Amino acid sequence: MDRKTAGILGEVSAAKFYRKAGYRLLASNFRTRRGEIDLIAEKGNTLVFAEVKTRAEGSALLPREAVTPAKQNRIISAAKGYLEKFGITDQQIRFDVVEIYYSGEEVTRINQIENAFTA
Repeated sequence: MDRKTAGILGEVSAAKFYRKAGYRLLASNFRTRRGEIDLIAEKGNTLVFAEVKTRAEGSALLPREAVTPAKQNRIISAAKGYLEKFGITDQQIRFDVVEIYYSGEEVTRINQIENAFTA
């Protein structure tokens, strides 16, 4: 599976995962000049900015290892842009990393890391 297809598979799987867990999806692939956020979801008074990383089973690196401090800063900056754009000031925010593992064409595991990093 090529990287683009794997990425799409991962983001669709993560979106289903959040919906099943009772979250309302607000946006996917939200882009600003500051950066991009894969998924934005809401549950109760918490707004979740999620970075989705997809890897084949047996990959040398864990998906979370691709979310470097520089990547975290871009996500945080894009989240600030989202909050400003929609005038959101009264919600708790959280930054998650969702690891999606696959084999062949099938997702084999999903690992949600809540509060993977903070602003």
